[in-house]
Amino acid sequence: MPPGELDRLYDDHASALFAFLLNFTRDESDTRDILQEVFTRLASRPHILQGVVDVRGFLLRLTHNLAVDAIRRRASRRRTQDAMAQEAVSIFEPEPNPDQAIVQRQIEAALAELPPEQRAVLQLKLWEGLTFDAIADVLGIPLNTAASRYRYAMDKLRPRLRPLYDEIR
Repeated sequence: MPPGELDRLYDDHASALFAFLLNFTRDESDTRDILQEVFTRLASRPHILQGVVDVRGFLLRLTHNLAVDAIRRRASRRRTQDAMAQEAVSIFEPEPNPDQAIVQRQIEAALAELPPEQRAVLQLKLWEGLTFDAIADVLGIPLNTAASRYRYAMDKLRPRLRPLYDEIR
């Protein structure tokens, strides 16, 4: 690719590719990442455009393919995270007392039934002692969302753990 050609391609096509990507992904951050990947590929493989008659069409196709790949990666990552979130994880230190260990397993099982977003807020509130303000900051969510996720989690846990509470009281 002759010097300055990549700059010209960017100037001529970036805004159209950006608009196409934004409409396709509905996420500005993903759009910027994919657009950067398109031009990184062009820079690293200058021969890729040899013989191409319709440059805009080629770039749109390349952009679409990279966007589909990114969406697939995101979906795969989400499925993996969801599967991992369903696994019961011990949040307590091993307890030598068998009765305590049973209680801990029941609490862990109840927590595993919560959606990951609610579980995260509950963890930060109860075990880390964070305020809702701090939780909202850490998770990048509005303050009211943090508070409502905590409330929903507690509403789900209450009936599930009530028999356990009554038993050990």
